[in-house]
Amino acid sequence: MKKRYTSYDQIDRDLKIMKLQTDIDKEEVKLSIDQVKSNVSPASIASDLFGSMIQKALILKAISKIFGIKKMVAGSKK
Repeated sequence: MKKRYTSYDQIDRDLKIMKLQTDIDKEEVKLSIDQVKSNVSPASIASDLFGSMIQKALILKAISKIFGIKKMVAGSKK
């Protein structure tokens, strides 16, 4: 729906609002890009990988205690 303007002041006001909204949108995009960059940094990836490995090791240890599974060493036979 088109807006009907009765004065140039109304047009100027809406143009200023649209410019400010555009500026806000640009800043949000910049912040999003910075957040993605920090989440994809080598340090972040290494930290996530290390945390995941520790978590899996702890889960495996808990499961082995619950079910009484013993660790098998390569080359050993029982």
